[in-house]
Amino acid sequence: MEKAKVYFTREITPENVIKMYEALGRKLPGKVAVKVHSGEEGNQNYLHPEFMKPMVEHVNGTIVECNTAYEGERNTTKRHKKLMEKHGWNKYFNVDIMDAEGDDLELEIPNGKVIKKNYVGKNMANYDSMLVLSHFKGHPMGGYGGALKQLSIGCGSSEGKSWIHSAGKTKDQTVLWDNLAKQDEFLEAMADSALSVVNYFKGNIAYINVMCNMSVDCDCCSVAEDPCIKDIGILASLDPVAIDQACIDLVKKSDDEGKAHFLERVESRHGTHTIDVAEELGIGSKEYELIEL
Repeated sequence: MEKAKVYFTREITPENVIKMYEALGRKLPGKVAVKVHSGEEGNQNYLHPEFMKPMVEHVNGTIVECNTAYEGERNTTKRHKKLMEKHGWNKYFNVDIMDAEGDDLELEIPNGKVIKKNYVGKNMANYDSMLVLSHFKGHPMGGYGGALKQLSIGCGSSEGKSWIHSAGKTKDQTVLWDNLAKQDEFLEAMADSALSVVNYFKGNIAYINVMCNMSVDCDCCSVAEDPCIKDIGILASLDPVAIDQACIDLVKKSDDEGKAHFLERVESRHGTHTIDVAEELGIGSKEYELIEL
């Protein structure tokens, strides 16, 4: 079986994001959703729209996001829109908060390990393909954040995020999720929900992970630690499992002493379990060929 291809460059520039995408040899068809992390109020590490601009224009994409399920400036459509304007997303792009109004789009997951359905922003139905443009970093709950998290938590509606965090026990955002699901159940629900989005787009997805500003905290944290490890590069793949695994491997191979702190966050949350389960579900493969450009 042919290994998944993961393209890699060490030089982080907007132009190289396009170069990595072009290396994939896959033109995303029709109306393209570009899934990014818009950045919580006060976060200093998220990738800014100026960096994304050439790539988004290259695919003539629409920036898509969904509301959060926790306290902050992105947990209602009104607040989220205001913050996205403050962060400059509307200055350059058409922006779509996919669960801004109306019922969610319900995606079935017949072979899900923990959850059998997923709730995403209903506006996902307006797109023919998706570019998952991820900032690779740590995460307080998931251990790390990359392509698989963008597919799952990232595309989940506000209620859908609660559903994933609670491993399918509630969509109520006022409930404390950690009282409802074991850690591995939450990670498995992330893999399940990622599968539903991959299946929805039927192969019309490409993935880019940017390994810079790597804090142990996510861009969803208003008070995040500063980056603990030096920038590594940009990766691109058609396989979300392979690209996330490659990022983890590059951190492990780094000669930066800060990697110990980063990996402690990943390992203490059992973060790579999401990658393992995603492979079991057939989303992709942890066996990959890293092609440096």
